[in-house]
Amino acid sequence: MSSTTLFTSYDPFARIYNESWAPDVCQKALPPLEKLLLPHLLEGAKILDLCCGSGQVTQQLLKKGYQVTGIDGSEEMLSYARINASGGKFILDDARFFKLPATFDAVVSMGALNYVMTLEELAGVFRNVYAALLENGWFLFNMFLEEEYQSGWNGGMSGDVKDDYAWAVQQSYNPENKIGKLNITIFYLVEGTWQRKDTTLLEKCYSSAEVQSVLESVGFTEVCVYDAERDLGVKRAAGNAYFVCRKPLTR
Repeated sequence: MSSTTLFTSYDPFARIYNESWAPDVCQKALPPLEKLLLPHLLEGAKILDLCCGSGQVTQQLLKKGYQVTGIDGSEEMLSYARINASGGKFILDDARFFKLPATFDAVVSMGALNYVMTLEELAGVFRNVYAALLENGWFLFNMFLEEEYQSGWNGGMSGDVKDDYAWAVQQSYNPENKIGKLNITIFYLVEGTWQRKDTTLLEKCYSSAEVQSVLESVGFTEVCVYDAERDLGVKRAAGNAYFVCRKPLTR
């Protein structure tokens, strides 16, 4: 892949995500996976974990006996994924541009697709997923919708202090352009000296109707949307709407 599509801005965030965020994302993703997707899959099915991050969801799917391939655009994220889910196959690539043959029974993506910043690029992601799925294959992913950004983002703060590093994240949301911003500051202890690293991650807010429309335009059928808390019993999920759809059989 071209170096221009590497998500290097995510590399400094990888340790924070692996240690502080991903376990919670994984814990909240498992009930929806077990309810909405896994009952439809045969033992040993092939699953693509798109934007797999540090691999905790991949790890749990491997434990359940599935064959799992993870894709992520951050090499540092994948370095953790290869440790956390050593039985998986991992590919460094961009969700917007990856090309894989139709070999997967299902594709999942947990807490990641709001980082795709335009509907055109989101359509590209969906086309790539469609191409990678076998006929009758399933696609399950979650996203934050506008009410979550409006209620839980502006002024949100989080952080932690460890022996050798400390971090703080400030969240903000602009309702005019529907963009959420994560301003991240990290201090690393290197040979007795603290060094600072700043990075910014952006998220785009889409409506449920927009996402459904793009899925259907790509060719997905049986599109269903579930509210994480109301329908699935998952509170404060990493993406409050779960979308499930299928690639149809060719007539």
